[in-house]
Amino acid sequence: QVQLVESGGGLVQPGGSLRLSCAASGSDSSIRTMNWYRQAPGNQRELVAAITRDHTTNYADSVKGRFTISRDNAKNTVYLQMNSLKPEDTGVYYCYCNVKASGRWYDYWGQGTQVTVSS
Repeated sequence: QVQLVESGGGLVQPGGSLRLSCAASGSDSSIRTMNWYRQAPGNQRELVAAITRDHTTNYADSVKGRFTISRDNAKNTVYLQMNSLKPEDTGVYYCYCNVKASGRWYDYWGQGTQVTVSS
């Protein structure tokens, strides 16, 4: 079983920056996609950014130009650099990955890390 552990959340002022990290452990299988989601109270969970093993990326329209997703395959770690943060970026950020093992795809989620953008 794969375990995902997020870190890097915190409280920042509007316009500030944070860098989130998510480390995967517990499996020797290759991880295909690693994504970041977020969820604010009363809102649905939304996809923020995604990155494949070959570093192809995709972003939500609301974060394009401000957030950058990257990954280190050797470390099985995905990062989310968040710049020019806005209050509407506030929420719990969750790391996600999918792994193929024994001919099946498996989904894994981290516990989440809180990001609060407030003056």
